[in-house]
Formats: sequence, structure tokens, C-alpha cells
Amino acid sequence: MSLPRLLSTTTRRAATVSAHLSTQRTLQTRTMASIPSTMKGVIIETTGGTEVLQYRTDLPVPSPGEGQVLVKNDYVGVNYIDTYFRTGLYPAPKYPYILGREAEGTVVKAGAGDLYGLREGDKVLMLSEGTYAEYTAANAAKAVKVKQGVEAKVGAAALLQGLTALTLIREAHPVKKGDWVLVHAAAGGTGLWLVQLLKAVGANLIGTASTREKVDLARKAGAEHMINYSHEDVRSKVMELTKDLGCVAVFDGVGKSTFDLSLDCLARKGSMVSFGNASGAVPPLTIARLSPKNARLMRPTLFGYITTREEFEHYVDELMEFVTKDKLDVRIHETYALSDVARAHNDLEGRKTTGKLLLDPSK
Repeated sequence: MSLPRLLSTTTRRAATVSAHLSTQRTLQTRTMASIPSTMKGVIIETTGGTEVLQYRTDLPVPSPGEGQVLVKNDYVGVNYIDTYFRTGLYPAPKYPYILGREAEGTVVKAGAGDLYGLREGDKVLMLSEGTYAEYTAANAAKAVKVKQGVEAKVGAAALLQGLTALTLIREAHPVKKGDWVLVHAAAGGTGLWLVQLLKAVGANLIGTASTREKVDLARKAGAEHMINYSHEDVRSKVMELTKDLGCVAVFDGVGKSTFDLSLDCLARKGSMVSFGNASGAVPPLTIARLSPKNARLMRPTLFGYITTREEFEHYVDELMEFVTKDKLDVRIHETYALSDVARAHNDLEGRKTTGKLLLDPSK
């Protein structure tokens, strides 16, 4: 190649690289410029009923710190744990406090440190505090890219409740094919996940619900044996189905009002797994009550099972595998405007819902 042609080729390549870098800088500048200084969000400054929920439009947008990413939230999950912080059952770390524990959205800014491969523009699912807002600075260790084939809203609707149900049947009591298992509130958010996952692993499932509509919904999700506790005797029906042996595991997210019943329905050497307080916290008990059946009692939390990045990724991958390959029904009860958060909490606590409640932070 002649010297003039060589110089011309080199010049063109340099111009191309320069243009590419200029485009990248422009895109980064646009990304930074598109992040506002204030955002919509919901805070509490004291504990109480839904009247303490404050919808604000002037909250400062957080900045991602070491190991964090700033996520613009598309959909936010509503969970009972949010009501526990609102009422004071669980203490908030500080006030004012932004509620929320899960969301899906887009990474709009990356912090320093190990971000586990996450970059600006990635669609992600995350478990994080402070998700009742347009933007959340989330720890990258608890955020993952949305897997191919997972539709919008599904991640936010599946993550916390789906992981809770999955870790309950894998770790709190490893359920085997053929096991008799009792699930209270089988038509609720976590209840429907338990029903579908227990069916997928081959358990003999008994579910409870309070209305005919909820009984039908749980049956449709895979609960072969359902008990309407508004007019049926739960213990008698459980013993009839299990030939007086009881259930090897009881998953009880209701709490105070069902705890004694759950122990009564438990088999010898069974696992009593209390994981929620929908009806109130379970009072202290005398440990000797477990002796007649050599029963195991657990009060697990999800985050104790997904503490490490490896555990988190493992269970998210398995959950999404169930969703995409086993075609689990990710039932969404309703998507509420963020400004309508009080109604969402009232509906959840009033047990008027079946499936997942989501918030849209753009409204």
C-alpha cells in the first residue's frame, strides 16, 4: 500500500474511533442530564395506620455509593413487610424512611466498586430498601439482569414472594415428592407461589382460604385439597386426608390467629414454619409445647437464605426457571399508582387481594 493511501486509511480509522468515543460521551452526558434532582416517593416519619404514608414529589434522588447502582423503577412490589415497618412491628432504621423492598427497572447510573457486571441501560430485578420511589440506589449484590423471556411486571411481582416460597420449600423444610403439606392463606401472594411450587415438586398439598372465590383460585393454581375455614373444621379435614397422621410441614404466613391450629395439624417429627404476621405477631410460647410431637419450629426470613451473592443468584435462577419453563402463573392483583399507596395497603391488610400488588412510581 502506498504511503498516501496508508495515511488516508489511518486517518479514517482515527476519525471513526473519535466519532465513537464522542457518541459515547454524548450518550453518557444525556444519561446524566436525564436524572432529575428530585423524585416522587412515599415516606413515613412515624408509625401508624395508612394515614402516616406521605406521598411526596420533592424527595432528593439518591446517588449510588460504593457497590451500588441507581435504578429508575418501573414497577415496585408491595409486601406485608412494608406494613410491618409502617405500623412499627419492625423498627425502621431511621426517619424519614422510604418504604419498599423490591422493584424492577433500569440502571441509569453506576457507582464505584464491584457491580457484578451491571451497567447503565441494564434492565434489572432487585431486592432493596427504599423502592417506594421513582429512583433507588440499590446494592448491586442484590440486583440481577432480567432474564430473556421474562415479561415486564413479572420480575417485580415474582421476586420477593417467589423467593420466599422457594426457600421455604428448599431450606425451611426440604419438601419431597408425596409429602403432605399444609399452606394457610393459599390464595394470597406468597400462598399462590407455595401452591404452584409444591405442585411442581410433587407434594400432597392442603390449602386453606376464607372465601369460595379464594378456594377456587387456589384450586386453579394446583391445590388439590382446599378447606374453606369460614365454615369447615380445618383440623378434622386435615386428619381425614392424612389418615390421622397430620402434615409433615405447615407453612403459616398468617401468624397469631392460626398458630395453635397449625401445631394441631402437624405430624410427628413435623416442621412448623411460621413466616408471617398477617393476623398479628405470634405470642411467646413455652418450648415444651413442641415435645409431644418432637416438632421443629422455625421463624425464617428470606434474607437469611440469600445472604451471599451465590445464594441469591442460585435462587433467582431457579425461580425464573420455574416461571419460564414450568409456566407458573405470576398473578397480579392490581397495579396501583404510587400516589394511591394507602389504598394498596388497606386492600392488602384487609385481605381483599389475591396475588401480587404492584405500584407504578410514574403515577
